[in-house]
Amino acid sequence: MMRQKGFTLIELLIVVAIIGILATIGLPMYTKHQAKAKFTAGLAEISALKAGFEDTFNQGAVPTLALIGGTSPTANCVITVAGDVASGAGSIACEILDAPAPVQGKTITLIRSATDGWKCATTVEEQYAAKGCTADGA
Repeated sequence: MMRQKGFTLIELLIVVAIIGILATIGLPMYTKHQAKAKFTAGLAEISALKAGFEDTFNQGAVPTLALIGGTSPTANCVITVAGDVASGAGSIACEILDAPAPVQGKTITLIRSATDGWKCATTVEEQYAAKGCTADGA
């Protein structure tokens, strides 16, 4: 009597089907995770510039990217800075680069108000944005 060596065709097809099912479930979850990570990286880059922005404001100078210690573009963002010393209002914005489609080209904006302090607003869908960073900045 001959012994079987290797796998049968049915066993191989079952393994391929299982891998297909796992890929179907896993890839969208992975893409969502990548989009959230890119958003968080962009937010971290512009959040780090708040201290320089405040320091520049306190010195009475109009904040620019160079004065607050930033560079643009970075690995995650194209950063822009605006501010008005007289009113105490300003913003630091990030346009997300090299990211998955749900967040590619979207913006994250840290908005400074003389009365309310810093708020975060974004054009990214809520499921990809960090807590506290909303579409209307509220």
